[in-house]
Amino acid sequence: MNKLFRGTGVALVTPFKDGAIDYNGLERLINFNIEGGVEFLVSLGTTGESVTLTEEEKHAVLDFTVKITAGRIPIVAGFGGNNTAAVIKSIQNYHFKGIAGILSASPAYNKPTQEGIYQHFMAIEAVAPCPIILYNVPGRTASNMTAATTLRLANASNKFVAVKEASGNLAQCMQIIKGKKPAHFAVLSGDDNLTLPLLACGADGLISVVGNAYPQIYSDLVRAGLVGDFGTARNLHYQLMDLVDLLFVDGNPAGVKHALNCLGICGEELRLPLVPATVATQQAIGKIVTQLKETSAV
Repeated sequence: MNKLFRGTGVALVTPFKDGAIDYNGLERLINFNIEGGVEFLVSLGTTGESVTLTEEEKHAVLDFTVKITAGRIPIVAGFGGNNTAAVIKSIQNYHFKGIAGILSASPAYNKPTQEGIYQHFMAIEAVAPCPIILYNVPGRTASNMTAATTLRLANASNKFVAVKEASGNLAQCMQIIKGKKPAHFAVLSGDDNLTLPLLACGADGLISVVGNAYPQIYSDLVRAGLVGDFGTARNLHYQLMDLVDLLFVDGNPAGVKHALNCLGICGEELRLPLVPATVATQQAIGKIVTQLKETSAV
């Protein structure tokens, strides 16, 4: 059975200008990623600073992304939170025209048990009008969704089509890959720096932060890995490895927004409580961005 989300997805940043959403920047970013060859876009994820957007802004960003994408590739929309009833209401309040799937993170802060995580996602499944990508990111949520819970959900409903695994735990990821059933369920890396080893273990792709700025390199890396061409995949991985580390030194999306600013795609403005990367980090990122430009020009 074909997997609905396979290959490279990019968790889009939300560009801001003078406190408001910069739609010109967002349009450039969307087109840049599509032209870079990514398989799908993810809007309103953590990288999109969704927790600082109002409900009206979220709807406007999604509608604009659908308009600019114009059916060229699928769009996944972020709908999550730690209040299950509120997540359900937010899903019910959106029309989902042009949206191919939902990305929903395991609840943060209130640290539910594995049964609580399972029931949370089953409640979302009951109202979701499209397929769901589960998102496990214990570094942000303070609780880990175990391989057993992920597989339990995968088997509970055909609406659960993938997991974005950002636990950083390769052994856990391998447990999901080894045990994944049904056949339509995909395992996607949620950590740019672990994409290469996860592909070697049998993962189906990536939802990337760094892909905002380097969609072509990441798309090529993932496609090479999926067909077993790990010589090519390794070369691309090491080409970006130092930059990947730098982009997360001062938090996400501060680093990648600075890289996008260096590339002339959008500004690096963030909303509090996030602040720009330090001057030292910006200088280090800018140096590598310049080197990559020179390399690609050769």
